[in-house]
Amino acid sequence: MTIKTAGVKDIKLPITVLQKDGNSQHTIATISLRVRMSATLPADCIATLTAVMNRHIDRISVASFPSLLDDVQESFQAQSARIDMSFPYFLEKMAPVSRTRSLMEYHCGFSGGIGDDDGFLLTVTVPVTTLCPCSREISEAGAHNQRAEVTLSARFRKMVWAEDLISMVEQCASCELFALLKRPDEKYVTEQAFNNPMFVEDVVRKVAVEALQHPLITWFSAGVESYESIHKHSAYAYVDSGDIRAKNGLRLP
Repeated sequence: MTIKTAGVKDIKLPITVLQKDGNSQHTIATISLRVRMSATLPADCIATLTAVMNRHIDRISVASFPSLLDDVQESFQAQSARIDMSFPYFLEKMAPVSRTRSLMEYHCGFSGGIGDDDGFLLTVTVPVTTLCPCSREISEAGAHNQRAEVTLSARFRKMVWAEDLISMVEQCASCELFALLKRPDEKYVTEQAFNNPMFVEDVVRKVAVEALQHPLITWFSAGVESYESIHKHSAYAYVDSGDIRAKNGLRLP
């Protein structure tokens, strides 16, 4: 039996990620790599993949990802190569009233292929707050709210920073989240959410509208999961640009 495709899965390595502001941060990535050969895979396949990855861990970004794929393909003379990596990504945020600074954790993913599996996908997972519109409507006092996560994946014609996608998503929820809040900040975010109620369907629609209007995005998918505070289950909604184009005859930029 000839095996032509193999790789390594869920390697955890320290990487240095380039930020939009020109600085960089150290984080831990979970990485999977695979290659498809025109001939039988060499015996040292796993060692070679690991060595290639170590040549690039000091500076990872959307812009540098193609060179990593090139290196993998060239090292194996492969028909195709694919790399998937995900990592926690921290951005400094200021609380809305006290302006207290803290680091907010997000999750980012780079996924790309070369050869038969060409293309690149940037994914961000952004925590937000949603407040139930029907709960606010039927209750004499208060309304239930919950933490939710928005996962946006996008392809684009020119480089888009993860920071830009994160900021875009945060504006599409009842309120954004912060790692550290003082009492005046708590009052602000509670009232902000109360005055901006949204179901998960509302959030995913707003994200979709923003993505459709983005001049560089050529394809996207968006999913929203709300970890319900008064239900045992989560609420979930999903849309991708392929469905929108098929239904409405729209073309992305």
